[in-house]
Formats: sequence, C-alpha cells, structure tokens
Amino acid sequence: MKQSYAMDNPIVFFLLESNYFPMFSIFFNLLLLLVMFGSCVYKKRLGWENSDAFTNERFKDMSLTYNKLVVICCETLSALNSVLLLLSCFNLHKNGWDRSELMILLDLLFTALSWGAISFYIRSQFTYSHDQKFPILLRVWWVLYFMFSCYRLLVDIALYKKQELVSVHLLLSDVLAVSVGLFLCYSCLQKQGQGERINLLLEEPLLNGAESSAATSVQLDKAEDDEVVTPFSNAGFLSHVSFSWMSPLIVLGNEKIIDSEDVPQVDNSDRAEKLFWIFRSKLEWDDGERRITTYKLIKALFFSVWRDILLSTLFAFVYTVSCYVAPYLMDTFVQYLNGQRQYSNQGVVLVTTFFVAKLVECQARRNWYFRLQKAGIGMRSVLVSMIYEKGLTLPCYSKQGHTSGEIINLMTVDAERISAFSWYMHDPWILVLQISLALLILYRSLGLGSIAAFAATFLVMLGNIPLAKLEEKFQGNLMESKDNRMKKTSEALLNMRILKLQGWEMKFLHKILDLRGIEAGWLKKFVYNSAAISSVLWAAPSFVSATAFGACMLLKIPLESGKIIAALATFRILQTPIYKLPDTISMIVQTKVSLDRIATFLCLDDLQQDGMERLPSGSSKMDVEVSNGAFSWDDSSPIPTLKDIRFKIPHGMNIAICGTVGSGKSSLLSSILGEVPKISGNLKVCGRKAYIAQSPWIQSGKVEENILFGKPMQREWYQRVLEACSLNKDLEVFPFRDQTVIGERGINLSGGQKQRIQIARALYQDADIYLFDDPFSAVDAHTGSHLFKEVLLGLLRNKTVIYVTHQLEFLPEADLILVMKDGRITQAGKYNEILESGTDFMELVGAHTDALAAVDSYEKGSASAQSTTSKESKVSNDEEKQEEDLPSPKGQLVQEEEREKGKVGFTVYQKYMKLAYGGALVPIILVVQILFQVLNIGSNYWMAWVTPVSKDVKPLVSGSTLILVYVFLATASSFCILVRAMLSAMTGFKIATELFNQMHFRIFRASMSFFDATPIGRILNRASTDQSAVDLRLPSQFSNLAIAAVNILGIIGVMGQVAWQVLIVFIPVIAACTWYRQYYISAARELARLSGISRSPLVQHFSETLSGITTIRSFDQEPRFRTDIMRLNDCYSRLRFHAISAMEWLCFRLDLLSTVAFALSLVILVSVPEGVINPSFAGLAVTYALNLNSLQATLIWTLCDLENKMISVERMLQYIDIPSEPSLVIESTRPEKSWPCRGEITICNLQVRYGPHLPMVLRGLTCTFRGGLKTGIVGRTGCGKSTLIQTLFRIVEPAAGEIRIDGINILTIGLHDLRSRLSIIPQEPTMFEGTVRSNLDPLEEYADDQIWEALDKCQLGDEIRKKELKLDSPVSENGQNWSVGQRQLVCLGRVLLKRSKVLILDEATASVDTATDTLIQETLRQHFSGCTVITIAHRISSVIDSDMVLLLDQGLIEEHDSPARLLEDKSSSFSKLVAEYTASSDSRFKRSSMKTN
Repeated sequence: MKQSYAMDNPIVFFLLESNYFPMFSIFFNLLLLLVMFGSCVYKKRLGWENSDAFTNERFKDMSLTYNKLVVICCETLSALNSVLLLLSCFNLHKNGWDRSELMILLDLLFTALSWGAISFYIRSQFTYSHDQKFPILLRVWWVLYFMFSCYRLLVDIALYKKQELVSVHLLLSDVLAVSVGLFLCYSCLQKQGQGERINLLLEEPLLNGAESSAATSVQLDKAEDDEVVTPFSNAGFLSHVSFSWMSPLIVLGNEKIIDSEDVPQVDNSDRAEKLFWIFRSKLEWDDGERRITTYKLIKALFFSVWRDILLSTLFAFVYTVSCYVAPYLMDTFVQYLNGQRQYSNQGVVLVTTFFVAKLVECQARRNWYFRLQKAGIGMRSVLVSMIYEKGLTLPCYSKQGHTSGEIINLMTVDAERISAFSWYMHDPWILVLQISLALLILYRSLGLGSIAAFAATFLVMLGNIPLAKLEEKFQGNLMESKDNRMKKTSEALLNMRILKLQGWEMKFLHKILDLRGIEAGWLKKFVYNSAAISSVLWAAPSFVSATAFGACMLLKIPLESGKIIAALATFRILQTPIYKLPDTISMIVQTKVSLDRIATFLCLDDLQQDGMERLPSGSSKMDVEVSNGAFSWDDSSPIPTLKDIRFKIPHGMNIAICGTVGSGKSSLLSSILGEVPKISGNLKVCGRKAYIAQSPWIQSGKVEENILFGKPMQREWYQRVLEACSLNKDLEVFPFRDQTVIGERGINLSGGQKQRIQIARALYQDADIYLFDDPFSAVDAHTGSHLFKEVLLGLLRNKTVIYVTHQLEFLPEADLILVMKDGRITQAGKYNEILESGTDFMELVGAHTDALAAVDSYEKGSASAQSTTSKESKVSNDEEKQEEDLPSPKGQLVQEEEREKGKVGFTVYQKYMKLAYGGALVPIILVVQILFQVLNIGSNYWMAWVTPVSKDVKPLVSGSTLILVYVFLATASSFCILVRAMLSAMTGFKIATELFNQMHFRIFRASMSFFDATPIGRILNRASTDQSAVDLRLPSQFSNLAIAAVNILGIIGVMGQVAWQVLIVFIPVIAACTWYRQYYISAARELARLSGISRSPLVQHFSETLSGITTIRSFDQEPRFRTDIMRLNDCYSRLRFHAISAMEWLCFRLDLLSTVAFALSLVILVSVPEGVINPSFAGLAVTYALNLNSLQATLIWTLCDLENKMISVERMLQYIDIPSEPSLVIESTRPEKSWPCRGEITICNLQVRYGPHLPMVLRGLTCTFRGGLKTGIVGRTGCGKSTLIQTLFRIVEPAAGEIRIDGINILTIGLHDLRSRLSIIPQEPTMFEGTVRSNLDPLEEYADDQIWEALDKCQLGDEIRKKELKLDSPVSENGQNWSVGQRQLVCLGRVLLKRSKVLILDEATASVDTATDTLIQETLRQHFSGCTVITIAHRISSVIDSDMVLLLDQGLIEEHDSPARLLEDKSSSFSKLVAEYTASSDSRFKRSSMKTN
C-alpha cells in the first residue's frame, strides 16, 4: 500500500519512491565506511601522535568542545538503528519478505554500522591525536544526514496521515534522528575559532612546559587586545546562516562614514602569512624537480583554501538539487489547478514543498557564493605573497627580462583575475549536473524528446569550442600587450621629471597610446568574440526547447500544457548556467593565462645561494676573501664581467676601489654582496653587511623610519649617527624634523640629502662590513670631507670598510687600494706603492693633479676684470632669513590618497555613458533588451496557450503551426540577443578607450607637484586595476543590470496578468528590498572605496621593494619586508572580506523576502476557485516566479556591485580632473626658431616653494647669467641649487618674481617651446628601456653619423663599437645593464646632439672619475664655447674655471662673482670652500703626484 501511494503521489515518489532513497542512503553509508577505514589504516601506519601523553588530557577536555555529547549522539543513533533493524526483521519474518523491504533492512544495517564507526573514529581521533577539529568528511555527512532525516520525517508524516503502514516507533525515531542531526550540525559549525585556541593551549604546555603555556596565553591575549578579529570567527550557527554577524558593521555604516580602523581583522586562519606558508610548503613538497607548473600551482592553491572550496562544493550540490524540485512537481501543480486533485491537502503540500525547496536553495546559494569569494580572497593573498617572495629572491639579471611594471602587473591584474575566478569555479561540473537532472525531468515530461534536447545542448557546447579557443588566444595576446603597455607606463612615470626637462613627455605619451592601440586591438577582438559566445548561449535555451518540441512532434509524442510548462521551467533553470557559460569560459581562459604567466615567473632562477660562503661574525680573521674569482651578470656571456679577482681583507681594514667609468667597481661590490653570479673561484664573507648604493634608494615614509630601517630606537646612537652624517641642520629645515614624510624615491629631497640619509641608515645598523659605492659624489666638497672624516675615519674606524670613489683625495687614508680596469684588479697596495708601480693609477692621479693645479692657479691669480658682485642682495636676503614657515599638518609633501565619500554621484554615471557616442546607444540597447523579453515571454505564452491541458482536450492548432510559430519567435528573440551583445561590446570598448586616453593625457600634462605628492603606485593602480575593470567588468555589469531589471518586470507582468492579487504581495516586498538596499549601500560603498585605496600601498610597497632589492638583501631585511607585505595584504583582505560579507548579508535578506513573496503568490494561486484562472498560464507564471529570487538578488547585487565598480570610474575621473601644466605651445607668443640666440638669463626677486602648504625654498633671488659665459652654482646640500634649475625649466612655477631669457619672460611662452630650447644633464642619469639609439635620439631627429659623432665626443664610441649590435645594443629597464657613469655619459651625448644655446649641468660629473670629468669639461669647453653653461657641481675643479660663481645658502644668494675675485677675498665662503677642498688632499698626495709629473 505504501508502494502504491508513492506511485500516486509524485512528492513521495520524488523523496522516497520504492528503492531510490534506501539505495541512495546505502551507497553513502558504504562510501563513508570505506573512507573511514582507509583513514584509520593510513593514520595507523603513521602512528597516533603522542598517544600516552595525550590520552587522559584530551579526553578530559572533550567536554569543552561538545566531543562527549557528539560521541553519545553517534552511539545513540547506532543503537536506535540496530533496534529498528531487529524490529523490522521480526515484522518481516511475521508478515513475509519483500524486495523493497530488504533494501530498507540493508539501509538500517549500514546506517547502524556507520554511526558505530563514527563513534569509534571520534574517540580515537580525540584520544590519540592533536587535532581537536571534526574532520570535514564527518561534518559534511552530518549536514546531509540532517537533511535526509528532515525529508524522511516529512514523508512519514504524510504517509501516516494517509493511514499508510508507518508505525509510531518509526515516527519517533524520525523525530529523534532530526533532533540529533540538528545538534550535530550545530556542533560542527559553531565557533571553529574556539577549537583552534583550545588546540593551541592544549599542545604547548605538554611540549614546552609551564613557561610555554604562560607565554602562549600572553601571546594570545596580546593578539586579541591589539586587533579586533572579525565576528565571523566566533559566530554561532544561526549567525552564520543569516550573516547576522555582519549587522554591527552595517549599522555602523549607517551611523557614520566607515574608516579603515572600524573594520575588524580577518580570522587567524585566513591571515596572509598562514595561508602563504601552507601554500609554499605544499608547492615545495610537490616540486621535487624545482619546476613549478600551472598544475602544481593550482594544486597548492587548492590546499591553501581547501576548506572553503569543499564547503562551497557541498552548498553548490545542495543548491543544484533543490533548484529542480519545482520543475519536477510542475506538471502535478498544473493538473492540481486543473482540478485533478489526488488528496485533500495536496495544495498545502505542494506549496510547502515549493517553499521549503526555495528556502534550501536560498541558503545554499548564499553560503556557496560566500565561501567561494572567501576562497578567492585567500588565493589572491597567497599569490601576491608568493610573487613578492619571488621578487625578494630574484637576481638582477633575471629582473632585466621582467621589468617592475610586468611584475607589478602579475600582482595587480593576474592575481586579481585568479581571485575573481573563484566565483566561477564550480560552474563546469554544476552545468553537467544540471544538464543531467534536467534531462531526467525532461525524459519524464517529453519522453524520447529529451534525447533531442540533450543532442541540441551538446551541439551548443560543441559549437563554443572554436570560439573558446579564439578567446584564449585573444586573452593571451591581450595580457601580453597590457604588460608591454604597463612596462612603458611605469618607466615613464618613474622618470617623469627627466621627460619634462627634455620636453619628451608627449612623445612618451604617444608611445604608450600606440601600445594601448595594440592592446585595444586585442581587447576589441576579445569583447566581440565574447559577445558572439554570449549570443550563442543566450539563444541556446530557445534552440534546445525548439529542438525538443520538434522532436516530440515528429515522434508523435503528445504535448500537454503541464508537461510543456515543466519542460519550460527546466529550460529556464538550465538557462542560468548556460547564460553564465560565456563568462565562465572567458574566466577559465583568462585564469589559465594568468596562472601560466605566474608559473613562468615563479620558474625564474633565484639568486645564486652557493656563490658565497657566509660565516658568522668573528669566526674568521678575514672578513672578505676572494680567490680566483670570476663573476658575470650574464652567465651565458663568454666574457665575464669580473675575472681574476683575488684579495683578502682582514677585519677593520679600510679598502678603496678606484678606476675609470665602466671598469667594474660597482660590480665588484655587488659580487661581494652576492648579487653577481659566480662563475668560478671562492668567495667568503664573514659578518653582517651594510651597503650604500651609488644611486640612493629611499623608502616612502618618515626620515626616522628610513634611518632606523627596522631596528629599535637607541636615542644616543641615533643622535651620533645624525651628527656624523651632517643631518641635524637639514632636519631643522624640514617642517617636522625627522618625522617629515619623504615622498616616493625621496622626491622631496636633494641628491645629497638622500645620500646622507642612506649613509645614516647603514651606520645605524652597526654592521661588520660596510660597502660604499661612491656615496660622496652626490654631496658638496665640505660635506664630503665631513662625512669621510666622521664616518669612515670616525664611527667606522674599527669596522671593515670597502668604498668605491672617484674623489682621489680620499685614497691616501686607505689601508689598501684596488685599481680596476676592464673587470680586473690591475693594481693593489697602499697609495705610495701603487703610485710608483703602474700606469693605470697614474692616469687617474695625473688627472686629479691637473684639476688641483687649476684650483691652485686660481687661488694665486689676480682679480678678474669681469667682476660683477651681487652682494648687495645679501642684506635683503638676510632679512628674509628671519621668516620661517610654521609647520602644519598639511606641511607634508606626500598627502593621503583622496577618497570620495557618500554615494557615487549621478554625474559619474552620466560622464561614463556620454563617453560612448554621447550615450546614444544606451536607449537602443534597452529597447532591444525589452524586445527580447517580450518575444521570449510571447514564445512561452504561445506554447502554454495552444497546447491542451490533458489528452482529452483537442489542440487549438496543428503541430507544425505550433512549432513554426515558436521557432519564429525564438529566432527573433535570438537576433535581439545578438544585437544587444554587439552594441554593449561596442559601447564598453568605446568608453574604455576614451577613459584611458583622457586620463593618460591629463596625467602626462600634470605638473611635477602632482608626481611629487602622488606615489607612482596610486597612478599605476588606476592604469592597471581600474582600467581592467573598465575594459572588461563594467560593460558586462551594465548588461546584467539591464537583463535583470527587464526580466523582473516581465515576471511581475506575467504573474499580475494571471492573478492581479499577486501585485499586492510584490509592493511591500519591493519596498522592503529597496529599504534593505539603501541601508546596506552606505557601508558597502565605503568598504569598496577603502579596499580600492588599500591596493595602492601594496603596489607602492612592491614597486619600492623591486627598486631597492639589493639594499634590502644586503641588510638581510627580507623578513621585515615580507612581514610588511603580509600586513598590507591582510589590510586589503579584511576590507574585501567584509565587503563581500556585506553583499551576502543583503542578498540573504532579499532572497528570503523573494521566497516569502513566491510562497504567498502560490497560496493565492491555489486559493483561487477552480476555473477562474487558466491553469496553463498559472503554471507558466510559476515557472517565471521560480527565478524571481535569483533575479531580484541579481538585480540588487548588480546595482551594488556596479556602484562599487563605478568607483574605478570615479577614481579615473579624479585624474581626468587634475590640474594641468600651462600650455605646451602658445601660438601668440611663440619665440623665434633661433631663440635663444645669446643665452642671457635674468632672474628678478625669484621666490619658489613646492606647494602652497610648504615653506619657501628660494627666497628672493636676483641675478644675471650673461650670455656665452659659464657660471658655476655651489652651496651646501639642500641650499636650493637644483630647485633653481627646475624653476628655469618651469618644472616648478615661481611663487613670485620672473626669469627672462634673452629678454623673453619664460612664463609667457609655451612649456614645450621653453624646454625644447634648453639642454640639461640631470643629477640622476636616466636611461630608458630600448636601444642606445633610442636613448640618445628618442624623437628620431638625427642621422646615425651624428649619433656616432656625439658618442665619440662623450668617450662612449669605442665602448659601443665593441658591442655586437652597435647602436641597437639593448638597454634594460632604467639602464640597469649600464654603469651609472656610463649613463651619465649617454646624457652628455644627448646634449651634444641637441646643441642648445643654454646648457645646464646638474651634478653632471658626480658619478664619473676625475679623468672622465676632465674629458667632459674639455668636451663642453670645445663644443659649447659660445653657449651659456650653468654648472652645479660638488667638485671644485668642475666650477673653478667658470667665468662666474654663484654661492647659495638656504635659498639665498650669499656670493656671486668671478672665481678669482672670490678667491682673492680670503673671508669669502667660496674661498673657504676651495681651501677646504684642497686641504682634504694631504701633502703626501700632492708630493706623490708632483713626483709622477
């Protein structure tokens, strides 16, 4: 009787028909037993951990985590099923055996065995193992068991009410099973974080004793006091289910604007450091061949976040199954409305079943999405950490093949894309499962017609393969072109100052736009291909349904409205994953490309670890020892960079290295640091190292932080270091002393200040070995002498010091001098010894002696007739010295990133839409989408209207007419899809292109004050992450918004047409949804903004690390920098985590409201008297309503996510609105082509500051630089020399005063006309990635003969001719494969080509040796004899032969006269400076030099 009832009642048939449910239960019980048996065997082989020590202690603490109760529950269920098994056997023996009853007995048997096994397993787990958590398998099983118990209870109640053979004891067992199942679910889900804490507290005392226990307790308490951890980690079951743990933050967002400090930290298990070490250990364990493949990367990522992935898999499975409950019952529902009722309460049971299924679907979907996004955040965090870790170990020669821009792109674009893929992770297998379930339901409704549906579905999938391959190709090329564009963008932004000084910014902008053009070509192909895939798959449900219905007609299968509607409901549910398939395919392709790129990067060689033998301090008499060493930056090159290197350095020695430009001095220091790969020989280094690079590396942050560099403050030693580095006077000028924030790359410091801060950083470390790479070249003679005396001969007198220098006056103090030439040490010994033993050193000394002789001749000479003293300006200047700018909070140069507050304004959307053809296509897209919806609904209405309700009713039309009309409507709707997809792609592409062009134009036209105050990471964040969102994400989001909105209106229209009372239900539900959305968006918007802003520090820190990696490694600071990136990672993760949690908080409530509305609508439909409504139309309305909650949630989610994504547009529009520099060209005031012809520069009352909130740097300068004369500008570091030059080029606009060149006020002409007519050799030599030719002639204005002539003049011709590719020889990023001195000579070659009438040399020869300096000076005298030359130099010999000298002090003119006249006055500051310079070369040096002459 029970069997017959199940066959009559489709609900019971679905849940417990015949053998299906027992067979299903038996299968899973058997699987569970096998898995537990395998686990026990495996653990037995490994041995239980510390069994004796843990036995009593563990069992005693079981009560703390519900373990005893769980064991009791499992044993109770085992006993209960055993009793039921015995009772059933007794009844069957009494009443007779049946095959179906035998399945029930087997089910009871295996269930009893399973619960008994679980009880034994748990006792063993918590008695002998450290692990206090329930295994994931048990937790999954308990959830499934609870669901099965609920099903069984509902069915047995229904059978009992029908007076079927269901005993009371079976009902009681069902109630007990549900209760126990609920408790087990609660036990396994509640307070997982508490289990970790208990586990830690239990383990440590037994391993390390009482002291460790106390320490652990203190550590945990401290961690809890320092940071507020997310409530998610301690939330209860109901809070997890409803996301109520997010409510406090949502409420706070409505009370105030949320700040970063208001957002709690992620759970300890989700911290970047913990996830990273799991990932890395798995990767290294799996990487026996040291070759990281994409598969191994995926595998390691899975094990990093496996818990969330498995839980999401469970929820996805439950969601998928629950989705198909309604289609399965749809035919029964239509027949019920048609009057065919099988029992009295059938309507109630149907509505209840629909409602429960939708509730389960709602809950499963929300937890599915939440867990996937949480896993995505973890994967992004892991990948960023791994890429950063690789950057810390990447050797310089490997990095030359991967620029900083490319590496940053891996972090900002590829890692984010892999994180976004988590949303689509389960779609492939879910699609297979949904198709399988759909075919089962279709077979029940359409019979063999379902086979045609399957074939059509298969054809759709097959047809997408070539499109998917095309998409993969386009995506790979798109990412490659994006890398090239980001590489050039990063290079241009980092060197924006030199671009503006040379007037090249527009040329480089056009290069970037050309690269974007290539990228846009691939982007266009990609989006149009995606639109084609989207069109095919959006049309797929119509194609599949038409094929299925046509097959039914051919096979003479009767089509009834109930079965048709059930089929349409199935197609509509299947429609969602098929609609998502284009995005899924696209994301799979994009993710694979990104994984391949990251895997390739991770496969790069690490820094050579065995090239240097590291010894602890004091373990050897020799601090540095090299024997038969050969080192090469390029290990594939046949000629090593350094060869035949042999020397030993005992502790405490002072070693000097000298040689000509490109002789290998810096490479020798790098080899000692372990940066240059060793080819042969031995290298030993004993003790800690400190390194001072030739090009200073300064971090963004406070001065104090740069000096401490991770070490704790020791105030007395700190003050000694400041004094030795002559920094106290600079700090007095800074508005916040050592708390002043330094801009990126020390942008607001002079070259000398950066160098001295770098020296102070090294001194403060108190290392054993110090390596100085020509640090004194960037400071003036007085400061250089002070540093040498106080640092090398003072604080470091007992340390091992190895210093490279071009200032030969510092050589006599060295204990050992190494002379280098062509990568070899040609001479070694004390000063006098090597002076007499070879020619290489004599050449250097001879050049220096000539320079000293020139100084001496000026000291002894008479006053020049060309004296034009400007000391009269000193009086007024001295008065201005008394004025001081008071520091204010805004006195910092680097400001916090601007953050919009409140909702994204309507003007942002308006500007976005108008970027594409003035917004003309937007209404067309909406009309086409509405037309598609009308045609789609019309085709379904047609099928519901013309098909009969039952076999007894005659069809209204013939079968052929039925199918032809349906095919026509489906084809028309498919055409609308194609038009909409193409128009959307066209609009999105146009907007992305316009936004890119406008933003980059405004960035390149911005003043240098913008770049000084804005870290490059912020700009790159907009050029990469935000641009990617605009390129790909926003167009699809706007399309999804239109689709969801129109679909919801269609559903409401359909349901309202069937029963207008339904509209009464929708009005309050829509109002509640709108209120929830408004309540949510305040917090969500700010969380999205904060997460966007938190990306910039990550990019900035990454960029800084890559540029200063040699310094970081030399100080052994990798752990600290690794900790910093983990902290920044966690900062982004916590904001992103709570942003997606807020979204799920909202979606859960919207789904709940929609489910209630759906249930009330069903109540209305079943309550309407029979005959009032058409059953077919009612069934059709229900099929549409099934998607209501998902569509409504999609609409609200898309609205919210769209607003969050529009923040990217908002951020880009911020940069589109930044102020620009004055015009490049002013036609009305353009100077003659021959301007300037004399080169006379007149400065009147010039006052300059770097910002309205910053103090004056130049304070009223008045002087004249006569045309054709050479003027040397000298002064202490930070006195304003470089600022004066920047003002001359209008890099900084004067606050007051004017500058005239040949009588023309430079403020009245265009910037390009000004900068292109002046030449400069900058303080920091810059080379760009490309070739020698492109670096000398980026504008392509000169012939090769002219370029060779310039190279010969700047002493680089012979060096270039040695290279195989000559002028096409490669230059890596920032010219890293060229020495600093060679880069400076290239800069000289540029000005020799340009031949301007005004030439400025800003410390142009600071990085070259004296002999090369002399050659440069001779070259300048020869080729710029009739030009105005302004020289800023710290070498007195570089300015002593100038016609005039200008001495600055704190932004004021102290002296301005001819060198001879100033030297004649022994009280003048210049005279004292020269005397100090000459005195620094002691008499022994002079005598030895004279002897060689």
